[in-house]
Amino acid sequence: MVFFHKFISTAFGIGYIGKGAGTVAAVVTCALWWFLQTPYTNPYLWPFLSSIFILLIGVITGDEVEKVWGKDHQRVVIDEVAGMGIALLCVPLKWPYYLMALVLFRFFDIAKPFYIRDMEVLPGGWGVMADDVLAGIYANVVLQGIILLGLF
Repeated sequence: MVFFHKFISTAFGIGYIGKGAGTVAAVVTCALWWFLQTPYTNPYLWPFLSSIFILLIGVITGDEVEKVWGKDHQRVVIDEVAGMGIALLCVPLKWPYYLMALVLFRFFDIAKPFYIRDMEVLPGGWGVMADDVLAGIYANVVLQGIILLGLF
């Protein structure tokens, strides 16, 4: 069962890349979100439900791999997948917006301003996931503002 949790928490092995695995996981998430959009899918419902599902799975697997690898190990990138998914919620399907969402998410995830770092102290899988979820929310809010104001 530990293998399953490691496989999921590393986003199907992306976490084993080493340095830059979080960025790779975020880029892969952008690509998946982009290619899974079709004229026949609801552009709001499935990304929202997917993000919730990934968050919950991330909390569960984060709890389990923390027992093996320790607190918020660098191999765990399911949090980047969830955060990037949240950053892309309700974002129009235009590649400049997806690129901007990626840049904003990685900025907030790496710099950890505005209480993002404080989320890491939450226990278990919640501590693993919460900082990236908040980074995704911040990235989404900033991007929605940019889109709404017509700045890009």
